[in-house]
Amino acid sequence: MARLHVAVGVILDDRQRVLVARRAAHRHQGGRWEFPGGKVEPGETVVQALCRELEEELAITPTRTSPMMRIEHDYPDRRVDLDVHRVSAWRGEPRGLEGQPLAWLKASELARRPFPQANLPIIRRLALPPFLIITEPLPPGDLAGLARRLQSLGVPARGAWLQLRLPDWDDRAYGRALALAIRTLGPRGVDVTANRSPAVARRAGGHALHLNGRALMACEARPEGFVRVGASCHSPEELARAEALGLDYALLSPVAATASHPRQVPLGWERFRNWLLRVDLPVYALGGLGPESLEVAWAHGAHGVAGIRGFWPLHGSPP
Repeated sequence: MARLHVAVGVILDDRQRVLVARRAAHRHQGGRWEFPGGKVEPGETVVQALCRELEEELAITPTRTSPMMRIEHDYPDRRVDLDVHRVSAWRGEPRGLEGQPLAWLKASELARRPFPQANLPIIRRLALPPFLIITEPLPPGDLAGLARRLQSLGVPARGAWLQLRLPDWDDRAYGRALALAIRTLGPRGVDVTANRSPAVARRAGGHALHLNGRALMACEARPEGFVRVGASCHSPEELARAEALGLDYALLSPVAATASHPRQVPLGWERFRNWLLRVDLPVYALGGLGPESLEVAWAHGAHGVAGIRGFWPLHGSPP
């Protein structure tokens, strides 16, 4: 059975909502919702096919796209290869030219609708926000200072996580800090990831865990009891390890020069992209970057951008 090569568009607006359409009842997987796109014809590139399909189906012309992921899936009656591209800018107003209903949905709403099995990896990927904010250094035990910084945090409209990184704090103080961060940011829709040992994270009520490079390479299996686990990586070997353990994401750094690690040689965007081609894993670009770097990060294969100083403005204004 020949494989069907399909170009898929994840059309995202500035609020991180994604456009989906419902398939006609007579089509394969009819009645289910899908990310728009269609078959790549002979002689077409994926981007050319995607632009043609979106013009024919939705009356829009993409003006900015970036590769997101590739999916191979076998149904009982057909085999498909999905080349998924993020569409972050376009001309025109989307409308269903084939009579198909359309909906703009948040990532958290996608799982409530029926999608073809081949689309489910896209939904899991979209559950990861594009920004990962890492805490600034604070004096050990300064819970009052941490509370002030958390209250002043400006959360990008596209959505973000917070990684609580306080390496100089002892385990007891860190546990209190994690509980404080969860109480403060949870109501604002910001999930908090613990950068500590699994035991400390669990005692403080953490449900997401981040591993440093040393802990990553020492792991024999994915830590249990967490809905999300990620890791810091600085080499292709560490990226491969994160993928082999089945982690949910990785940070790769430093992409650019940073004030916090002035002696580290930055990767640059080309090497960053080449390393990402070796793994199938959502990777955040880290090092000398801020929210304004998102489009260039997407263009080089990143899922999003992580940072410290770029997300904590000196005067507390939102990014």
